Amino acid sequence: MATVLEDNENTVRATVQFSINDGQTPVSMVKEPGQGSDTRTGKYEDHEITIYDGRPIADQLDLDKHGFILRDFDTAVTDFFDDDHVKSVYYPEMEEIVKRETGCSEVIVFDHTIRVDDSDMAQTRKVRNPVKNMYNDFTRNSAPQRVRDLLPADEAEAKLGKRYGSMNIWRPLIGPVETAPLAVCGWDTLREEDLLVAERRYQDRLGGVLHLTHNPDQRWYYFPKMTRDEVVLLKCFDSLEDGTAKWTCHGSFQPPHIPPNAQRRQSIEIRTLYFYDD
Repeated sequence: MATVLEDNENTVRATVQFSINDGQTPVSMVKEPGQGSDTRTGKYEDHEITIYDGRPIADQLDLDKHGFILRDFDTAVTDFFDDDHVKSVYYPEMEEIVKRETGCSEVIVFDHTIRVDDSDMAQTRKVRNPVKNMYNDFTRNSAPQRVRDLLPADEAEAKLGKRYGSMNIWRPLIGPVETAPLAVCGWDTLREEDLLVAERRYQDRLGGVLHLTHNPDQRWYYFPKMTRDEVVLLKCFDSLEDGTAKWTCHGSFQPPHIPPNAQRRQSIEIRTLYFYDD
């Protein structure tokens, strides 16, 4: 059953971008971080949506019902722009929280992305800008393919025979977040017919994601003023087909009434695969 938030005074209205299903597969040609926005095909449209404050219901959210949760989870990282430091310190921290929240037996962190809501800084730091289009990181086909890409063939097939999934963890690098916060639509109000398979073409591989078309029944949430010691876990895939939350959709939006001296958002997304023994 969906968790419903009523009469929330912190609800905001914002314009976000959705895909249009014109019968063609959208394609993004992925550029290296700091090289500007990806070039893409496909049709898109803006819609004004209501986005609910998720903090009052944070203790009711469940990964297997809604597909996303908010947690306090500090980090020992001192420089998120140092890739080696992030991999040696942050990756193990993220393995820990995914294991804790899912009960899985193994977690593989396979990459991370830093996003900055400042084009000049993004170019200088060679990082990415926030994503405006609403999407999910994996499709039914690209999730098992990613397992096969990352693991030896025998190990991959063994793991694919049991429950597995993918989880993203989103954290601000500085807080509070005042521009381009994360908006999330949970599993409980997503319809598969509103999802559109899209391609992401990298220099060395082909990936698949899901773009979202607009449906007024979708219910969107955000967590206002997130701080550096908070994380959002987003389920991007689950192999179960029994009604358990399979995925979510997310993207950024600009809230109304941004302070003139607002800090521009800086964030990190960690992408993981997680596996169960049975």
